Amino acid sequence: MEKKIPYKIYLEESEIPTQWYNVRADMKNKPAPLLNPGTLQPLKAEELEPIFCKELVRQELDDDTRYVDIPDEVLRFYKMYRPSPLVRAYFLEKALGTPAKIYYKFEGNNTSGSHKLNSAIAQAYYAKKQGLKGVTTETGAGQWGTALSMACSYFGLDCQVYMVKCSYEQKPFRREVMRTYGAKVTPSPSNTTNVGRKILEEFPETTGSLGCAISEAVEAAVSQEGYRYELGSVLNQVLLHQTIIGLEAQAALRKYDIKPDIIIGCAGGGSNLGGLASPFIGEILRGEADYKVIAVEPASCPSFTRGKFAYDFCDTGMICPLAKMYTLGSQFIPSANHAGGLRFHGMSTIMSQLYHDGYFEARAVEQTSVFEAATLFARVEGTLPAPESSHAIRVAIDEALKCKETGEEKTIVFGLTGTGYFDLKAYAQYNDGTMTDVIPTDEDLAKSLAQLPKVDL
Repeated sequence: MEKKIPYKIYLEESEIPTQWYNVRADMKNKPAPLLNPGTLQPLKAEELEPIFCKELVRQELDDDTRYVDIPDEVLRFYKMYRPSPLVRAYFLEKALGTPAKIYYKFEGNNTSGSHKLNSAIAQAYYAKKQGLKGVTTETGAGQWGTALSMACSYFGLDCQVYMVKCSYEQKPFRREVMRTYGAKVTPSPSNTTNVGRKILEEFPETTGSLGCAISEAVEAAVSQEGYRYELGSVLNQVLLHQTIIGLEAQAALRKYDIKPDIIIGCAGGGSNLGGLASPFIGEILRGEADYKVIAVEPASCPSFTRGKFAYDFCDTGMICPLAKMYTLGSQFIPSANHAGGLRFHGMSTIMSQLYHDGYFEARAVEQTSVFEAATLFARVEGTLPAPESSHAIRVAIDEALKCKETGEEKTIVFGLTGTGYFDLKAYAQYNDGTMTDVIPTDEDLAKSLAQLPKVDL
């Protein structure tokens, strides 16, 4: 007899995973190593430790340990808002008239409003354990900055946030949440760093990018004693922490004997996509299961679908390590679209290698179609989604409509990793009919890709 599936599947508190999953341990082709920007040689731990906390460096370089214990203090913090629900989208299914079964893993039920807190609290914990005074970081949409501000407040650490200028102006309330938690928030690029001044001199009207903000945050970290830099996506360590999402989703699905067919996540730097998908891709790598995994990115910043798999700088100022990833070029500055958390020129080395090896596919979608999907979801499911998460909603709807055409009863799981209550300016533009789609031309991309560093490894 088939179990009746509730609207929300909750795990018990005792069922929260006590370890993170490191997908690199199961990858036949490991991600290429980070390179020193000066020597173009693989970075050693001692070279990364002036930038990152020691334990995070160890996690960053560990290609072999499949499961990493979650520290007790981090696990206790998780229990304030985890486990997060796996929700059956019955109302969306009905609105679409699809035979598909749609589930979403909802990560927006904490004060930061997104999944970012999963890694922020871990990174702040390691900074505190190391005896640091504080940390610096960047933020796009503001979700990561908010999460890290919360985490630093919890551990009594100073937090300095460089917020991409267009988001700083579009989302003043997100900025104020960060300040409420004690963070200092600076629009990027700024006149407070050497790299910021250089970018402003060359591009005085720039709206900024995550690459610009990363450069400033790293410079600020290395120039202050007792500080380290912390990043909200892209890095191996971040994807490791975010696997709590996929591990919980797997456990919830098993609880009701649900076998998913399609896994969908939005893709900017990789933490959202990797957090949900990595445990499922691990099953594929080990030959235990097979899924269709889809990464969804903005057409305005299409790293996977139009980028190049090559070594590139992780930041616009070209002071950070080089990573082999799908990239549009570190000098590419995307249009000021409303999916601020997806406006990064490159992609996680882990997800880039998995994509290159054919373990998932990628799609690019325009923001007007994304907000169309977001609006439908809000009206029928009762939650206003973040623009970033709405990219996954768009493709989940598309896949469900395909099932309607074919009559297939596929099970779709996607990540709803944030709420959109600080994104009302974007919704206003969509509702007013003034939202536009800005897609880079081939010439735009060729110009930035032509500036990729020459690396012969």
